Amino acid sequence: MGSATKLAFSVFLISCSSGAILGRSDTQDCVHYNYSPSSSLSSSSSLSSLYAGVSESRGNLSGVVTCSGEKDKRLHCFATWKNISGEVRVVKQGCWLDDPDCYDRSECVEKKDAPEVFFCCCEGSLCNSQFFYRPDGSQPPVHTTNKPVAPQPTVLSTLMYSLVPIMAVSAVFLFSFWMYRHHKLAYPPVLVPTQDPGPMPPSPLLGQKPLQLLEVKARGRFGCVWKAQLLSEYVAVKIFPLQNKHSWQNEYEMFCVSGMRHENLLQFIGGEKRGSDTELELWLITAYHEKGSLCDYLKANVLSWSELCLIAQSMSRGLAYLHQDIPGHKDGHKPAIAHRDFKSKNVLLKSNLTACIADFGLALRFEAGTSPGDTHGQVGTRRYMAPEVLEGAISFQRDSFLRIDMYAVGLVLWELASRCKAADGPLDEYMLPYEEEVGQHPSLEDMQEVVVHKKLRPTLRECWQKHTGLSLLCETMEECWDGEAEARLSAGCVEERVVQMQRQTSVTAPEDIVTVVTMVTNVDYPPKESSL
Repeated sequence: MGSATKLAFSVFLISCSSGAILGRSDTQDCVHYNYSPSSSLSSSSSLSSLYAGVSESRGNLSGVVTCSGEKDKRLHCFATWKNISGEVRVVKQGCWLDDPDCYDRSECVEKKDAPEVFFCCCEGSLCNSQFFYRPDGSQPPVHTTNKPVAPQPTVLSTLMYSLVPIMAVSAVFLFSFWMYRHHKLAYPPVLVPTQDPGPMPPSPLLGQKPLQLLEVKARGRFGCVWKAQLLSEYVAVKIFPLQNKHSWQNEYEMFCVSGMRHENLLQFIGGEKRGSDTELELWLITAYHEKGSLCDYLKANVLSWSELCLIAQSMSRGLAYLHQDIPGHKDGHKPAIAHRDFKSKNVLLKSNLTACIADFGLALRFEAGTSPGDTHGQVGTRRYMAPEVLEGAISFQRDSFLRIDMYAVGLVLWELASRCKAADGPLDEYMLPYEEEVGQHPSLEDMQEVVVHKKLRPTLRECWQKHTGLSLLCETMEECWDGEAEARLSAGCVEERVVQMQRQTSVTAPEDIVTVVTMVTNVDYPPKESSL
């Protein structure tokens, strides 16, 4: 054999052996199965070139497919299936292209431990007609079959198809709500009145006028009150932290109710939001009164009888107006409003000692045909809570809430009497109602024990009974804080009584005190029954 012949024979042998090693064969038959209930047969782009002679039709596709591929690539068969409650459900069978994990495998065996979808591949014609599950280190192989079973949607798939649309809609809704809250103006522009009294006329925005905080005048449960300067005038600025937004919003809305402009209600100027995000502050700007609250004034001052009458009359007049429902008010229908936190700290004194009522953060309005809403009855300052509030036995009707305010009025009248120098007797230091019985910081249980169970009320001093006006004021107090709510006086009735008491005592000299006691027994004072 010549050298050329030997060289050609060697090249032929090498070509044959390399073809056997790399490709083994140019074609290979595999069992083919594909479940496709709603679309015609279509393979992935990576496998589409492997199939030949398989017709397209809708539904399950099964049969034998001839695989073909590149000459330097090895061909395999594969099978995938699921085990659903012990039932084998074939997903797909067919050709697989050159995978090292399939080299030299004559059987189609899955060795992974409990996969969600079983997969195996092998080499050899129709080697995927049978497939096995043989996890590493387990018992003998589990023999399966290639009998196709139409797959059914799993619980997970059902949940995914059900929940994903709902979650998407929820995400869109939450995002829209966030955008709305982030960009909207919380309230319409606040206007600063240029005249008082009278309806609020158009004027520049409050935010465009310089407002300078000067000093803190008071701190309360919901915020602090600053003395501030707005142009050339002093104003009060009540600042709420963001967590007390509900109280700020409620007080703002009460100030904006039709007919809330009255000489004995605190004058409202405007409301603003200052700062941003976590440092956001909520402001209410009102008239400023240098004398401060009635409580603070009584701590440092004593009252004459005329001063007591002036404060009591203007205070009760303001509360009577607040309680009143006025359909024909010039500014629109003014509804009845219950204060729900009436106390001497929330009564401010003007420079001439007339009173005006402040702090409407807990106030509740009543409009015809509507209920008070979802409101909690046990609110306010414990010391001034009526017996029915302490017991949690409130009837959620308009008159019930107004009578709760009247109980507190009786206590404030007692505070006025305790600092009045008209009586012939010593004046003690100022004390809050029930301070002798429960101290300065009573618990709810303390107040329940004293007011509800023991039925105690603040002490009426003996010297008050010797003064004509104070003795009648004591009777008014008792009728305001009566344990039976229905028996309490109305605010309008208290105002009338104070006016008559002042009229009777103003025309009588101190030396005629005995005559006065005789005279007043025949005076027709407003009736005891509540006019609520």
